[in-house]
Amino acid sequence: MIERHLRELLLAHQEKFLIPASLVASVNVTNTLDHAFLLLTKNHYAKIVVADNDNHYRGLISLSMITDRLIETAKINVENLHRYRVGDVMQTDVAPITDPYDVEENLHLLIDQSFLTVVDSEGHFTGIVTRRELLKAVNYTVHRFDHFYNVSEKD
Repeated sequence: MIERHLRELLLAHQEKFLIPASLVASVNVTNTLDHAFLLLTKNHYAKIVVADNDNHYRGLISLSMITDRLIETAKINVENLHRYRVGDVMQTDVAPITDPYDVEENLHLLIDQSFLTVVDSEGHFTGIVTRRELLKAVNYTVHRFDHFYNVSEKD
């Protein structure tokens, strides 16, 4: 459990934790792989969110997932970019979160992920929480803690 004073400082800029879905690159589960490939490549993203036609979160897709589908026995078949859909190769085992401001959970999850997908109670994609934004809050906390509190060692 995070100490109360540290939690307060971490949450001082919580409005920046959630990057709204309208500002996040995502693809539709029915898009072809060429669309996802172009979006990932042109924007220099490693992984992006996959949603369905009703904006429900369905999974994540990365360049490596697409590349795996292109590789055949002795060559890369770029025709597979048109042949397969995002839904054929996406990762579906990454659970989303519903509370972008649960700092403790986010810290644990962001150790192994660069971002967390946020959904509402009905599973609609609402945005992401990035490791970068949470680290900015940690940076603020560790550099400003002594401006708000006096610390003394326990006996």
